[in-house]
Amino acid sequence: MNQRSSGILMHITSLPSKYGIGTFGKEAYNFIDFLKECSQKYWQILPLNPTSYGDSPYQSFSAFAIDPYFIDFDLLLEDGLLNEEDYACVDFGKDISKVDYENIFNKKINILKIAFKNSKNRFLCDIEEFKAHNICWLDDYTLYMAVKEKHDLKSWKYWNNDIKFREKSAIDLYKKELKESINYWVFVQFIAYKQWSMLKDYANNNDIKIIGDMPIYVAEDSADMWSNERLFLIDENKNSTMIAGCPPDYFCPDGQLWGNPIYDWKYIEGTGFEWWIERFRKASELYDVIRLDHFRGFESYWEIPNKETKSVNGKWVKGPGIELFNKIKDALGDVNIIAEDLGFITKEVIDLRISLGYPGMKVLQFAFDSGKENIYLPHNYEENCVVYIGTHDNETIQGWIENANKKDLDFAINYLESNKEDLNYWNFINFALESKGKLVIIQMQDYLGLNNEARTNIPSTIGCNWTWRVKKSELTKDLAYKINEKTKYYNR
Repeated sequence: MNQRSSGILMHITSLPSKYGIGTFGKEAYNFIDFLKECSQKYWQILPLNPTSYGDSPYQSFSAFAIDPYFIDFDLLLEDGLLNEEDYACVDFGKDISKVDYENIFNKKINILKIAFKNSKNRFLCDIEEFKAHNICWLDDYTLYMAVKEKHDLKSWKYWNNDIKFREKSAIDLYKKELKESINYWVFVQFIAYKQWSMLKDYANNNDIKIIGDMPIYVAEDSADMWSNERLFLIDENKNSTMIAGCPPDYFCPDGQLWGNPIYDWKYIEGTGFEWWIERFRKASELYDVIRLDHFRGFESYWEIPNKETKSVNGKWVKGPGIELFNKIKDALGDVNIIAEDLGFITKEVIDLRISLGYPGMKVLQFAFDSGKENIYLPHNYEENCVVYIGTHDNETIQGWIENANKKDLDFAINYLESNKEDLNYWNFINFALESKGKLVIIQMQDYLGLNNEARTNIPSTIGCNWTWRVKKSELTKDLAYKINEKTKYYNR
């Protein structure tokens, strides 16, 4: 990221598809072609991990696995693993602008099981190689998913005690009893990684780099916590004693109670940060650049007693700091990282980021509520930053224009040298692209000028998030031409 450049933020789920959700198939390749037409250098996506609670990619069954929903049926057809009649007439949802996760879950898993059945004696050497390369997480994850299926998808907290506490006799018994199910989940991950690798190669061969998101925390109901309980602050029953969240901030005036288990950093440091090194190793294989979510939590994190119901009752606790990143560099060399340094940021967090050389984030939507010293105003940007109009947690910029209070809107109008009648999303796009930040990322929804009906996520809510999908008809030649012209004009 040494040259002025730009990219587009849109998750895989949001791609067009005939099958209810975006996949690693033809439309993903078409989107890369669209990015190239627009002269973009980056495609930013959200975590690739399997979704669980609230359909959020930040609440996943695994910090290492890829979501089976992204597997493309047409590519399985080409591999001879499916017939068209296995999936062509299945109802994956009538609304092409929204993902129906419950419907996708009920339909897609069964179709993948047909592909698995048809894969017998195929890919044997490749799968063995895949298993060896992913030994640090794959055995635990596939056993976890097999046992979870056997227990009607209940969290490991509600399994029988022998397997909940990973007694060796129970592990051995379930591995034998559930061998076929375990092999199925290995197959699913092999295919998901294979399809993603092909797609990423296509992007890279077209000079498009992938920015992927690494959540700082894992979900409680995950293979990570079930199989690595010593990494977390827990009691004798494997219940979290402390959970994650954040104090009141721009996104949520009441703070956020995320509920993720808190790491036992003292123990992790004693292992040489081994688990974290493996996380970064795997993320570096999946992505060209890692957007490190909640970077401030590595300097100090907000810790809340598990029995509390309000985030405000937490406290700041020192994180691993630079020692973690030094160990990662020793093991992996230089890793391209964007530090998501939003929220309550202290001098210590800024100093940590600067000492590591990571670019931070500037969000233009945050710029207009506190005067000319606001760090999110473009005249206050340093060059080593990544500029956004908004992130997946924000309103769309058109939604912000429609909902902003008069004072903030008037400030924006004056700053952008516009007037109320002419102010629109392109004013904000132009200012972001014009800024001296070396990389600018614009959400696809903002290039389309969509209002908040297209918003990706509203923090601290569930039930209506992560569902937006772009329509194929919206990715036009005219739009590509306009984005391309803007990109060249601002030397991106």
